[in-house]
Amino acid sequence: MTLSRIALIGFGEVGQILGKDLAANGVEDISAWDLKFDDADSGPSRALTGNYVTASANAQDAVKGADLVISAVTAAQTITAAQSAADAIGPGGFFADMNSASPSVKTKAAAIINDAGGRYVDLAVMAPIAPKRLTTPMLAGGPHAQALIDAVSGLGFDGAAFFADEYGKAAAAKMCRSIVVKGIETLLTEALLAARHYGVDASVITSLDDLFPGRDWNRLARYMIARSLEHGARRAEEMHEVAQTVCDAGVDPLMSTACAERQNWAAVRKAAMNEAALAPMLDAILKTIQSDKDAASC
Repeated sequence: MTLSRIALIGFGEVGQILGKDLAANGVEDISAWDLKFDDADSGPSRALTGNYVTASANAQDAVKGADLVISAVTAAQTITAAQSAADAIGPGGFFADMNSASPSVKTKAAAIINDAGGRYVDLAVMAPIAPKRLTTPMLAGGPHAQALIDAVSGLGFDGAAFFADEYGKAAAAKMCRSIVVKGIETLLTEALLAARHYGVDASVITSLDDLFPGRDWNRLARYMIARSLEHGARRAEEMHEVAQTVCDAGVDPLMSTACAERQNWAAVRKAAMNEAALAPMLDAILKTIQSDKDAASC
């Protein structure tokens, strides 16, 4: 199957990377829609430059006539995105769901698309999208997964691989991975903020270098905390989906729930990510904490 027209639902970081790379790989007809297109000053609106995608008035307009629809929205919008696309998806059209949602939510989204005549594929992204872009490792799940892998083989999706015939497996792998990755972000944030307050942050970093050699923990901590600050709101949504995944497995999601709270907390301190080094970043965050305390005491 030749994918001559591709629609992007969600034009944030992931959607923008996909759009640019697909255009560079020869896809000439790419449509995009994002909730934030209504705001001309939003990130998605400002990214509509270079004529590599065509902005659509709504999701249905973007999806109509598309051979492949890629959903790259926040976790909480997974079902809404599927419902919007279902109204316009053509018979046999692929719907690749890249959202960080739980297996139960992905299964519901699959039913919505498949019942409308489309072919839903759970596409779990297993690494940050920015460094490797289209070649980022992705697990494709569901009865249409292999057909999608075959269809995108010439478009640069070299990291995409078939994972399972059933829905939920790829999503489960993604969710369980996130417990560790997002958990490390929040652990480093909490540990190093407290350490900085006591003036022992350098000693903590040195200890981590000794305990887990081979990593530049100063650099890694700065990167991971900055990612949490920048994408905290989106990560919090994802961790709520992770908590649901853990709960559905019969395990109390104590760590995942706490991680969601800390990621949400980080989101309101986004300005601190502009600091180039770890120590000033920690100081900037501590300053906001103190400001919050001062405001609360007034």
